[in-house]
Amino acid sequence: MILKRLYEEKLAHASFLIGCPAAGEAIVIDPNRDIDVYLRLAAAEGLRITAVTETHIHADFVSGSHDLAQRAGARLYVSGEGGEDGQYAFANEPNVTLLHDGSEIKAGAVCLRAVHTPGHTPEHLTFLLIDAAITDHPLGAFTGDFIFVGDVGRPDLLERAVGKVGTSEPSARALFDSLRKFLRRPGHLMLWPSHGAGSACGKHLGGVPVTTLAYESIVNAALRLEDEEAFVADVLAGQSEPPRYFAQMKRINKKGAPRVEAYRSPPRLDPESALNVVESGAVVVDLRRSSEFAKGFVPGVITLPGGLAFLRWAGTLLPYDRPIYLLGGYESEVAAGVRDLALIGIDDVRGWAVTSTVLMGWAHRHLDPEKIVDVSFAEALRRIEGGAGVLLDVRETDEYRAGHVPGAVHIPLGHLTNRMGELPVDRPIAAHCASGSRSPTAISLLRRAGFTHLANIAGGYAEYGTTGLPVETGDPKGVAAH
Repeated sequence: MILKRLYEEKLAHASFLIGCPAAGEAIVIDPNRDIDVYLRLAAAEGLRITAVTETHIHADFVSGSHDLAQRAGARLYVSGEGGEDGQYAFANEPNVTLLHDGSEIKAGAVCLRAVHTPGHTPEHLTFLLIDAAITDHPLGAFTGDFIFVGDVGRPDLLERAVGKVGTSEPSARALFDSLRKFLRRPGHLMLWPSHGAGSACGKHLGGVPVTTLAYESIVNAALRLEDEEAFVADVLAGQSEPPRYFAQMKRINKKGAPRVEAYRSPPRLDPESALNVVESGAVVVDLRRSSEFAKGFVPGVITLPGGLAFLRWAGTLLPYDRPIYLLGGYESEVAAGVRDLALIGIDDVRGWAVTSTVLMGWAHRHLDPEKIVDVSFAEALRRIEGGAGVLLDVRETDEYRAGHVPGAVHIPLGHLTNRMGELPVDRPIAAHCASGSRSPTAISLLRRAGFTHLANIAGGYAEYGTTGLPVETGDPKGVAAH
């Protein structure tokens, strides 16, 4: 048996290829949209992908299951459990088989046995892995978003991300029941979850790729809770706000994502055309590091550095119904950005340009490119003293509750575009996040909207913590309390 784990860091997502060399067949579990990776891996191992499946309808990336099955000429297996909320629109296509509790998928001597484990989603399946050439006893399980290393899948996404009101508590109770049943299985079972540290699908996900059921029963706090009421209260408490693009992913994955043949760079624009695009009000994203963006940028351009947080903020801040343009240092950087955006369904990237040439063109047309003004917390507080300006906190609500500057206006970065009307256009605004990684993006969004009296607190709230000045805790108050 061959087992390969493929990990996409920007999604904190694991997918798997399991193969039987004797039969020359393979099964792929939970593929993302970059399906060429799986086709190349199977070919390198001398295998043909004969089956593709997924544990559930994903909310944090576009699934590649539907596309990969068609490209590989494989059968697609998806959950038939979960009722209305768990139904796939393409379930009746000729190459699709619906799975139920106890259903099996085989590739030679390799067998996956489905176990219905609702809670994170109603249709969720866990797959027991059996190497039938050796034994009928399962070696391990692909747990999807059911059991993670150190955590369990959050049961509140249908309500908080998709808007299914009143589903969080019933889902939490279903999750409790699924966990209690699964814990009756042998402790030696190896567990391969579909997400690692950094995923928004849980609270405390660990970073190691595999664990065991026995180990999780000892160290995983959610699995140790034997009282249902205590479990429900604990699993629903402290969950971060889901990224806003999760609802879009659910819709795309239920319907089946359109095929993407390849990830190529869009047309390169000359500096003149690129400037015309920026000045037209189009959505233009600068992929450079925020520190480089701060040294010089064209007003109207949004900074979204192409690091590990890129997809979260791209999915939250960029529109799905408008074309996107990219600025980068070189073509391969842009090609990587195009590929990353496609992972979350942002496909309409119309063009790109070299950032330095656009900046030179702007200087020729107008004045020197603008810069982000970095200030210390002490300087920021001096600038806004006595109500002369606003201290804008763009951290998440749980960060704000844990401690914030008295009098700060709290608008999480993901809500800033829709809540700019709460901010004064004619007064200074000093923005901060936790450590300076998100606030430059907030500054670029505000500048795009016409705000001009802007400063960035580069040290973030971490710097404020060293000043000895008063700290408040609790929920937001006042004009920005939503």
